[in-house]
Amino acid sequence: MERRRLVDGVVGAGVAVLVMVVVVVVAAFALTRPVSSGEPAAGPTREAEPAGDVPPEDLAAGDLWLGGLTLDADTLTTPDGTLHDVEVTGEDVRTGASGLVAGALTVDATVPFALVAEQIGPDVRVGPVPGSPDQAAVHRTFEGLGRVLDVEATGTVTVRAGRLVIEPRTVDIGGPAFLADLFGALARRLVTIEHEIEGMPDGLVLRDVTVQDDGFRAALRGTDVRIEP
Repeated sequence: MERRRLVDGVVGAGVAVLVMVVVVVVAAFALTRPVSSGEPAAGPTREAEPAGDVPPEDLAAGDLWLGGLTLDADTLTTPDGTLHDVEVTGEDVRTGASGLVAGALTVDATVPFALVAEQIGPDVRVGPVPGSPDQAAVHRTFEGLGRVLDVEATGTVTVRAGRLVIEPRTVDIGGPAFLADLFGALARRLVTIEHEIEGMPDGLVLRDVTVQDDGFRAALRGTDVRIEP
């Protein structure tokens, strides 16, 4: 189970870190002024807020609200692994007694094939199927009784109830046809991947996955997302 949580932990921790960095920077700018600016001018005026971008009226001392934020990172690395081309968009983001909460949050990130393979097992390789953005190739090696069985599969990549699913369409174990008939059903089960997303911030759910040359492009969406570092 710990291996199966690897990618989830990377995404969850990465999102929290990115959002927290922006919140801290924005708070610093909001609560301070440039050294050269001198004392604040008397009688500050407040401009009208754009429609649909009105702060909540119940902000307490020390609370912070952001109408919208966008974060981009070419590479995001944690001790568990590295993601690429990370894009985070949040709306109605607020800090307060309930922690850091985003009214709406979208996360798009590329998860390298090697990272996915690592969470499945040391005997697995995952890669793209040229020209098929909804398919992935899976190679898995099994050992038993002093023998080795290599299984090659091409599977359709979908999202089912918030889970990443790779369901084989073709399975090749090599050897004569009777062996394929004998072990085909077993091999198909062994290379079927159904990964439940765990470790995500509350409210953030996997919605879509496409296969790129360098990994899985995951799209996560959520409302009232509680983000914890």
